[in-house]
Parts: sequence; C-alpha cells; structure tokens
Amino acid sequence: MIQKLISNIQKTNAPIVVGLDPMLGYIPEHIQKKAYAEFGETLEGAAEAVWQYNKEIVDCTYDLIPAVKPQIAMYEQFGIEGLKAYKKTVDYCKEKGLVVIGDVKRGDIGSTSAAYAVGHLGKVQVGSRTYAAFDEDFATVNPYLGTDGIKPFLDVCRQEKKGIFILVKTSNPSSGEFQDQLIDGKPLYELVGEHVAKWGEECMGDTYSYVGAVVGATYPEMGKVLRKIMPKSFILVPGYGAQGGKGKDLVHFFNEDGLGAIVNSSRGIIAAYKQEKYAKFGAEHFGEASRAAVEDMAADIAQALESR
Repeated sequence: MIQKLISNIQKTNAPIVVGLDPMLGYIPEHIQKKAYAEFGETLEGAAEAVWQYNKEIVDCTYDLIPAVKPQIAMYEQFGIEGLKAYKKTVDYCKEKGLVVIGDVKRGDIGSTSAAYAVGHLGKVQVGSRTYAAFDEDFATVNPYLGTDGIKPFLDVCRQEKKGIFILVKTSNPSSGEFQDQLIDGKPLYELVGEHVAKWGEECMGDTYSYVGAVVGATYPEMGKVLRKIMPKSFILVPGYGAQGGKGKDLVHFFNEDGLGAIVNSSRGIIAAYKQEKYAKFGAEHFGEASRAAVEDMAADIAQALESR
C-alpha cells in the first residue's frame, strides 16, 4: 500500500491528506436539516449528516489528493451509527481510488493489539470465512507500550501489504511534557524515531517502508533531525493550516526525491467555507470551498519545495 500512496502522490503532485474529522458545527445547516427530516434529531440523523458532508467533500477533492485521514473519534461520539458512517466513508474513499489512513491511534499489547490490527488492517476469521472489518490502508499507532504493542501491527502489515504511522513527535503544544524528555542525552522522540526505522526494516516496500511516523508541522527543526533518523519512513505531518504550520515549515520533512512526507489538513479544508478567504462560496457550496483550499495548499507546498 505504500507503493499506492507514492503513486497517488506522484499522480496528483500534491503530498496532501485531507483529514475527514467532521464535527456537527462544521456541517452546513441545509445538510443537517435534511438528515434530521429523514431520521430525526437522533444519533442516526447526526451520522447521516456526517456521511453526506464527507461525501460532498470527497466528490469535490478526490482528483486533487492522494489520501484521506478520517479521525475515528469524530464518528465514535455518535456511537454505532457514527461507526457505520465511518465505514461508509472508508469504503467510498477507496472506491474513488484514495488511500485511507485510519486515524485510530491504537496502542495496547498482546491479543488486544492483535485484535486492533486485524479489525482495522487485516481480516477476522468467522467460521470458515474471513472478513475485512474496517479495512483501512494505514492506521495510526501509539508506541508508548513498546514493541509488544507494535509487533501485531507489523505482522498484519506484512500479511496484507498495508501500513502504520507511529506517533513520534505530535503537533500539540504539550507534546514536549513527555516526548522531549532526555534519556541518555537524547529526547524521547528521537529514540522512538530510531525504533520506527528499525521496525521499518522488517516491512519494506520498493523504496519506502510500510512503517511511517507522525511528526507535527509545528516542530520543523525536530522534523529535520527525524528525517535523517528515519530515511525510509514516510512522515505523516499534521499541524498544517489551522495549527499554524506553513509550506515553508515542511521542506525538511521531505527527502531529496521529493517524497517521504504527506501533509495533513483537517478543518482548514473540510470547513474552509467558514474562513474569510473562502466565504464567497457560501455554505451551499462548501465542497467547492474545500477544493479551493486544497488547490491553495498544494501550491503553497510546491512553492516551498521548489525554493528549498
């Protein structure tokens, strides 16, 4: 699947992943009204609004982008109906040829970790048959429990030719409380990066590993160091746009081949119509506003990479 991600990036010339992280506050009133008219002001109605919102954004952007990243918590808040909307979103994006990164941030050990890996990336055995449950292409994983929590995902990745993105240096302001602490003279995030590189050696594609890393755009200098530590790992870079990251902050996340990183924007794209810059589209044409935001983001990143 890492080869498909690379192929999609090269085809679109846009190393962008759209974060499908829907909140009801982002969803235009006309979509909510229609969903509630059909299903009532219920969890099912909310999930229908989420699904229709996602579908419009995907329809307006899928030809410009290589991948999407639905954040499962935004769906779980609506219970089982929300998870149905999550699955519909995953399946629809794959039908459109997009790589799907399930932002699930799982992190456990033993049979629990194996069950998470099977549920999101693998196949579960039911009698004489097997089923792919959520069936994302990649999943995000928390490494805090060590190799015991990562190995079950590596096993499934090798079997299914899928991938993971391991949290290394996250974009949130308080990430340094733990991730920057020195251990034997090195910050913890560097040690995690070294493990990512080692784990990645066990799951190599043609040029890049199935094991990637999450490193926030808000820490570009740390990204420069981690790029060297993990030369064969793709870096998923959150923090662009709404969290303050700009194209110029991203150049060190990429390798000389122009690959090696994919940059996430969530509300900066999916709720673009709420920004002054894209207000002209209005709520009725929110998908077109999202498309314009993708085009602007792609241009910003391309300009930064050309001038490095």
